[in-house]
Amino acid sequence: MADIWWKAHPHDLHRLADRVSSVYVERSHIDRDENAVVVINGRETVRVPAAMVAVMLLGPGTRITHGAINLLADSGTTVCWVGEQGVRMYAAGLGPSRAAGLLNRQAWLVSRTKERLAVARNMYRMRFPGEDVSTATMQQLRGREGARIRKLYQSEARRTGVTWNGRVYKAGDAHAAGDDLNRLLPAANAALYGICHAVITGLGASPGLGFVHTGLATSFVLDIADLYKAEYTIPLAFDLVKDGHTEERDARLGLRDRIAGDRLLGRIVNDVKTLLSPDGTEMPDAEANELWDERVGTVQGGVNWSGGTADDHLAVIGPEFTQDAGSP
Repeated sequence: MADIWWKAHPHDLHRLADRVSSVYVERSHIDRDENAVVVINGRETVRVPAAMVAVMLLGPGTRITHGAINLLADSGTTVCWVGEQGVRMYAAGLGPSRAAGLLNRQAWLVSRTKERLAVARNMYRMRFPGEDVSTATMQQLRGREGARIRKLYQSEARRTGVTWNGRVYKAGDAHAAGDDLNRLLPAANAALYGICHAVITGLGASPGLGFVHTGLATSFVLDIADLYKAEYTIPLAFDLVKDGHTEERDARLGLRDRIAGDRLLGRIVNDVKTLLSPDGTEMPDAEANELWDERVGTVQGGVNWSGGTADDHLAVIGPEFTQDAGSP
């Protein structure tokens, strides 16, 4: 399986930095035409060179053929099944990187206290522009973040005239607080988590290897999403309540529009790459098909090291369909 999954040579692929960050498709049919995917709907037909796209987000009402998926996988393009404008992520394929460079880098950083603290400080530095956090401990950073968010809630309440009685949230029960703001905030945050998850997966990083958060399969998603809540989800929730829009769907659609208008996807891509590759470090896109060895480090992959011919391949193939075939 590993020998046939990727057909194109790694050097034939466009570097991730040279690709369009994402293409979102909704209420359309996607097919393949030679080395391009074709997006067809009732209004237009668009050809998309597969190798130039980092992430293709498939929204509601989208159909895609086996040939198109085959081409996208061969081109190293991640395919993610998402909600409207990517506000929720349901499933995803492999990332566009042929190597595990970004993932290995992330694991290396998160498993070393000094390096992990440096990344965490960089995350907080992005939230505290102009402030020196180079010597702050995690406890100090958490305290400063808590104070910043409290001031932000108070500022938004003054700006919109919406009463703020404090943050109340019970996981799994959006109505526990009985407060419109406290219902809309988690709805908007869930949408933000979805788009951050899609970008992280598309870049080939791990959603679970967090630097501030830990212990969850989405710890890194929470880390990245926290960079944007003060700018997006918190002001949005106050604006919606001020205008009388109190349904959770209003929060998802409102965030969708702001994300699309500000092109937040590209910003998240740049932020993730900057955090995991500090000082402009360029991560290799070439595939390194190697096996780990405790004596020499690595050995070549794609080789039958037993010296014989492998015969343990299992294939299950059904019969071809015919026009007069009856039901089984």
